[in-house]
Amino acid sequence: MEIKILGTGCEKCSVLESNAKEAAKLLGMAAQFEKVQDLSDIMSYGVMKTPALVIDGNVEVMGKLATVEEIKSILEKK
Repeated sequence: MEIKILGTGCEKCSVLESNAKEAAKLLGMAAQFEKVQDLSDIMSYGVMKTPALVIDGNVEVMGKLATVEEIKSILEKK
């Protein structure tokens, strides 16, 4: 599973990354994490508000800080 955190490096982006890592860990899922900070790369996903969470190429969260529980719920459906 590939999980990308899209954002310019703000505090919310860092917290979203931590929450995503914790959710994957709690579910025992193996995942590769990548931070995407380049604006043109972020916009290529159609994201206009950050932070955003992309899982296996699909934008799952945009413009909000998802909690560990919210991310777990998304990951469980994958």
